[in-house]
Amino acid sequence: MAEGEEYKVLIEQTSKDAGEPHQDDDDDADDTSSFILVMNLVLSGTARLNVLLPTATILTFAIFAPLVTDDGKCARINRVLTAAFVLLCATSCVFFTLTDSFRSATGRLRYGVATPTGIATFCGGRKAPREPERYRLRWSDLFYTTLSLVAFVTFAASHHDIVQCYYPEVPRKVVNTVPLVIGFVVSLLFVLFPSKRRGIGYPFLLRTDLVYLRR
Repeated sequence: MAEGEEYKVLIEQTSKDAGEPHQDDDDDADDTSSFILVMNLVLSGTARLNVLLPTATILTFAIFAPLVTDDGKCARINRVLTAAFVLLCATSCVFFTLTDSFRSATGRLRYGVATPTGIATFCGGRKAPREPERYRLRWSDLFYTTLSLVAFVTFAASHHDIVQCYYPEVPRKVVNTVPLVIGFVVSLLFVLFPSKRRGIGYPFLLRTDLVYLRR
């Protein structure tokens, strides 16, 4: 009889434990979800570095720098051409950073440049977003423009031909180390604080990412 009562108590205890939710499991699930969300943000930001950084401008500069500097020999005319070329590339960094896009009423993708009042489209202003004020210039654009310029100027200043043309006496260790440090800092800031603009060159497939939708 005692054994029967003992079995009954064990069965009731087991049923009670099975019916109660486990707080530890809920906490583990919340921690896992938070970790996955953070990892998604970091990895998504890293995947966008080739868009946020002035990759196209840097590539263009690397291709034409030997030509305008005459492989670092740099006569007076080469110095003028190099300065003008650097200024042109810096302007392109600012331009592409401020470009944005939107969907028209027909679903077509339209590009434009952010302005203080909205967005100036490349189709002559005939098409405009439903809420143009959402695309206007903000203080954050100054932050991203500065990062883009710093990244480009650092690369340009450390280019071998530019160094030979303007300041050949600078130690090689400085030329090799400074771009790495500044590039790491700029990339980290872009990952932590990604831009919400979807300008020229932004991958089409990344537009469906819910994490970076404009709110």
